[in-house]
Amino acid sequence: MMIPPDGVVTWAEIDLDAIAHNVRAIKTFVGPNTEIIASVKANAYGHGLLPIARTALEAGVSRLAAHRIQVAVTLRQDGITAPILLMGHTPPSGVDLVLRHRITPTLVDWDTARLISAHAESPTPVHVKIDTGMSRYGLEPEKVVDFVRYIAALPNLQIEGLFSHFATADMEDLTHARRQLELFREVLGELERLGYPIPVPHICNSAGLVTLPEAHMAAVRPGLLIYGMAPSPASMPPFPLQRALSLKTTVIHVRDLKPGASISYGRTFIAQKPMRVALISLGYGDGYSRLASNRGAMLIHGQRAPICGRICMDQMIVDVTHIPDVHVGDEVVAIGRQGDDEITAEEVAGWAETINYEIVTHLLPQVVRVYKLNGYYPAPHEGLEQWAAYLRAL
Repeated sequence: MMIPPDGVVTWAEIDLDAIAHNVRAIKTFVGPNTEIIASVKANAYGHGLLPIARTALEAGVSRLAAHRIQVAVTLRQDGITAPILLMGHTPPSGVDLVLRHRITPTLVDWDTARLISAHAESPTPVHVKIDTGMSRYGLEPEKVVDFVRYIAALPNLQIEGLFSHFATADMEDLTHARRQLELFREVLGELERLGYPIPVPHICNSAGLVTLPEAHMAAVRPGLLIYGMAPSPASMPPFPLQRALSLKTTVIHVRDLKPGASISYGRTFIAQKPMRVALISLGYGDGYSRLASNRGAMLIHGQRAPICGRICMDQMIVDVTHIPDVHVGDEVVAIGRQGDDEITAEEVAGWAETINYEIVTHLLPQVVRVYKLNGYYPAPHEGLEQWAAYLRAL
């Protein structure tokens, strides 16, 4: 069992070996002619941007994708040289940053295209996003040809990619997703016919990568699959995944309650019989959803300890009446395996009435990330300063 660094009572263990395994499994599935563009937005889905990005690249990813400029800049400042696609908006104030750090912008409007062209001092690859049915960010299909003609005539812009995003590829009914794919292919074909072939078309997110293999094209853009989770039961991959994240904390107090005692804010839980409860150091201030109050459970000594009462900002109370010998300092598993049982992000998402994406991305930076690489954790006596040095060296 991993012992957390000095002074830490709540932490997330991130298995970088699992990240590498998942990337290699995806690479085998899509084949050697399809690039992997790894989505590392939202702090690499809560797993930690820099260690995940480095591990994914070493395992076979050829490009990274971020949604905001500051994420892409952080990657560059850490020495990452691989292409980085900025999938989100580039405001005028960010044009110089994008160009200085060799970030590949996404273009969907004439003004941004002109601005980047005017400031670029050398050929700059760009991707164009087409909205095929998400009604979110992107050009309408009927506007793409004129837009590509326009930016192709601007100096120092190279149209490298065209991409879109599936809205329903994680569902049983793929009718809408197939219509999106059809629209995307129609635009690609028209551009090629007019003399504007696109070197790197890509449309597959994690779900589309699994459910629509005919849409793999030159590149795929997995996110959740890299972290060992599937977007939905309908999009479970035909290859094994390894979950990369476990969320753990510690028992910080144990006490006995008499019948009639109320627990936490609002007295939403009243003891009906004598109980033994444990106070644990995890709450909504760490990113654990308050909606799991009186619904969820933790693992202690390999057994489920139900959450009693409302979850607080930094702590919550669980029922350990049925679990013998619970003591201060005992490990508590909020997400992950302990003994013969496991609590998954999907199960927590059910308690919180949300999706697994939100569960992992909501984990705040104050939850210390502890990284495992080649089966190794740094020695348990090392403190927070040593952990910081270790992460910088990953």
